[in-house]
Amino acid sequence: MSGTLVAGEAVGRAIPLVAGALGASGLAVAALPARIRMRTELRRRWRTWAIAAPVFLGALFLGAGGAFALAAGLGVIAVAEYVRLAGLSRADQAVLTAAAVVLPGLAWQAPSALDARTAGVLLLAAALPSLLSGDAASGFTRTARTAFGLLWIPLALTGLVTLGETAVAVGLAVALGDVGAWCGGTALGRRGPLARPLSPLSPNKTWAGVAGAALATGSVLLAVGAFSPALWAAVLAGGVLGDLLESMVKREAGVKDAGDWLPGFGGLLDRIDSLLPALLLAAVVTA
Repeated sequence: MSGTLVAGEAVGRAIPLVAGALGASGLAVAALPARIRMRTELRRRWRTWAIAAPVFLGALFLGAGGAFALAAGLGVIAVAEYVRLAGLSRADQAVLTAAAVVLPGLAWQAPSALDARTAGVLLLAAALPSLLSGDAASGFTRTARTAFGLLWIPLALTGLVTLGETAVAVGLAVALGDVGAWCGGTALGRRGPLARPLSPLSPNKTWAGVAGAALATGSVLLAVGAFSPALWAAVLAGGVLGDLLESMVKREAGVKDAGDWLPGFGGLLDRIDSLLPALLLAAVVTA
C-alpha cells in the first residue's frame, strides 16, 4: 500500500475526532460568560485551531510530498523564531533554514541517507559559520546553539515524513494532550500533591497537568487505532518535556513568547514545542 493511501486512511479516521473536538470546544468557548478572564484568549486559540487542524490533516492526507511541504514550512518559520531567541547570526540562520528544507527532503526522497553521515554533516555545518568568521569570542556558544537548533527543529520535523500514518496520531495526541494538560491543571492543580510544579522553569506546569495530558493522549491514540504503551509514553514525555524545553530557551532569552503573530499562542514555536520532541521520541520507539 502506498504512503499516500496509508496516510489518507489515518486522516480519514482522525477527521471525526477532530471535527467533534472542534465542534464541542467551539460551543463551549462561545458559551463562556463575559466575566471569565480567559474568554478572549480561548476564543483566539479556538480560531487558530480551526485553521491549523485542516492544514495539518490536509498536508498529511497528500502523503509524503504533503508531509515534506508541511515539515519544511513549519521548519523555516520555527527556525526564524529560534534564531531570534538564541541570538544567532544570519549565517547561522542560513544553515538552519537550509536544513529545515533539506532534511525533510531527504526523508521524502532518500530516507536511507538520514544516518551517521547526516549527523556528521550537521555537526560541521553548525560550526562552519563561526569557523569561517573566526569567532573566538562566542563561536563555541553559537555552534552549540546551532547544533541544538538542528536537532530540535529540522531533524525532529522529518518525523512528519518518516512516521507515515503515525505522524497523524502523534500530531493529534500532542494537540489534545495540551488541552488535557490545561484541563487537568485547572481541575486538579490547585492544591495537594498534584499541584506541585514540574520544574521552576514553568511554575504553572504541574503534575495535575501531566495526569490530564496522559489521559488525553492515551484516549486519542486509542481513538485513532495507534495506541501502544511505547508510543503513548513517547508522546506524553515529548509533550511534557518539550514545553519545559522551550520555557528554558525563552527564559534565557528573556522573552515570554517566541513570536506574536499566531493568535492565542504567540509564535509557531509556542505551538509546536511539544510536537518536536514527541516526533523524535516516536521515531525512536517505532524504529
